[in-house]
Amino acid sequence: MIYMIWIIIIPLVLMVFYVISIYNFFVSSKARIKASIQEIGNQLKRQAELIPNLVTSAKGYLKHEKGIFDKLTEARKSIDRAIESGDVQKMSDAGGKLAEILPGLKVVVESNPEIKGAEVVTKLMEDLRDTSDKVMYARRLLIDLSADYNVKRVSFPSNIIASMFKFEEPTNIRNWWFVLDVEK
Repeated sequence: MIYMIWIIIIPLVLMVFYVISIYNFFVSSKARIKASIQEIGNQLKRQAELIPNLVTSAKGYLKHEKGIFDKLTEARKSIDRAIESGDVQKMSDAGGKLAEILPGLKVVVESNPEIKGAEVVTKLMEDLRDTSDKVMYARRLLIDLSADYNVKRVSFPSNIIASMFKFEEPTNIRNWWFVLDVEK
């Protein structure tokens, strides 16, 4: 009789621990995804804050390159708006605009010996490049976290727990280009 009770209790306890474990995975994954999105925003904001310093430092040397400064200023405003909105797609688009402008600025800086020798401009360009690398790292982390979360969300038997507790695909990254669609 006592063996029958243990045969029933042990699997039930194991199932409860499994459900708790999967639930905690989903909760922690959502928190890490949110933190990753915030990190992308932080790094984009850092890039945006470097732009006015770069513009101010380089403007004296490159008076004839007004167009690039206008583009940098517009990219900065775009990043600020995207960060305020908290929309990952807008952050991605704004970061992409800046990424398109920076190589052109680099060419202009490198082709001008006066500005190339200016330590302030060189340091700011390095800081922008480092921050771009950090944005790419944060995006890579978001890709990995989202993929892990989504795979677990649609895999059996964790998909049962996900649907029981209504763990959905994160809506603020659903349409972003790098999120893997594991349901197809």
